[in-house]
Amino acid sequence: MRVLHAPFDVGGNAASLARAERALGLASHAVSFRQGAFEYRTDEVLWRPGDSLFRREIARAGLFRRALRDYDVLHFNFGHSILTWGGYFTERTRLSPVERVMLSVARHVELLDLPAYRRAGKVIAVTYQGDDARQGDYCRAHFDNSIAHVVPPGYYPPWSDVRKRERIARLARYADLIYALNPDLLHVLPPNARFLPYANVDPAQWAFVGVDTSATSPLRVVHAPSHRAVKGTATVIAACEAVRAGGANLELQLVENMTNAQARECIARADVVVDQLHAGWYGGLAVEAMSLGKPVVAYLRTSDLGFIDKAMRQALPVINADPGTVADVLRHLATTRRHELADIGRAGRAFVERWHDPAVVATTLRDDYSRAALLHRKEG
Repeated sequence: MRVLHAPFDVGGNAASLARAERALGLASHAVSFRQGAFEYRTDEVLWRPGDSLFRREIARAGLFRRALRDYDVLHFNFGHSILTWGGYFTERTRLSPVERVMLSVARHVELLDLPAYRRAGKVIAVTYQGDDARQGDYCRAHFDNSIAHVVPPGYYPPWSDVRKRERIARLARYADLIYALNPDLLHVLPPNARFLPYANVDPAQWAFVGVDTSATSPLRVVHAPSHRAVKGTATVIAACEAVRAGGANLELQLVENMTNAQARECIARADVVVDQLHAGWYGGLAVEAMSLGKPVVAYLRTSDLGFIDKAMRQALPVINADPGTVADVLRHLATTRRHELADIGRAGRAFVERWHDPAVVATTLRDDYSRAALLHRKEG
């Protein structure tokens, strides 16, 4: 079975899945329009820095032809197909006049490649990862603590929410399989969408480090914000300052503007990793930290946990904290609970091996692809 992962590789998840699928015997290949800022390793980067619009469109057309000719399964990551304008600029930038024209055109031509894949009998899978589906108006109306409440007003503009709903509906008409890596997204995705754990870390490539609870040095807290408002960084900084002011021995390291490899070195020296305080789930960074045996603090939204497998839910080792409780949580971890950190770290490693190992996730996907392909053959 030939599988194409495209057109984005957010957090290295798509490329990691492609490698795991190849290990299972699938002919999988991951293509990203462009290299991400954190330099995750992917199979192919389509656009080179400095490429003109013409060169990019020629490369895109070539990828479209390859998708039709060379693959049985098209797995679209980050909620976009090959025909998408999302690779040129983000939906939160201040748009130039040319970009505004592109955006107005995109609304009518985006995703028009999907009928061609359906006519060619391709299995179509879509994975949503975060802001490709998350909508500000829904978050503000339904969640007391969410990203939409803390980001600048222009982060989730009304037109962006509308476009996301249109894109989700259009993809749902053609997709055989729909997944979400964050459970809150399932509130706004079609009923057949399912939760899928992150698969960005191969535990075999991340040696266990653990935590030395006998150390008398300050509790080293690491926080790695890709976007400070989204991750709740100001709250994390204030919480750490409050804990220190109360006499606890704690230090905070912010990991920013680093490659994935550099961030990994910082996480390996951490005692505790604080991930995100508004999304309602943990991100790929937390999976990396747990792989190394580091305890993770993040906000877990109770109303979203019903989307998670019961056994996974019961095994969750993530320490739950929201903006109102994170200071108390860190204070206890630096004092009365410090002796627990090594055990929490070991539980995190076991959790990753059980739920986030790309080999485990890829096995699920292989079976899903096969069932969808069989259904196509019966319908044909």
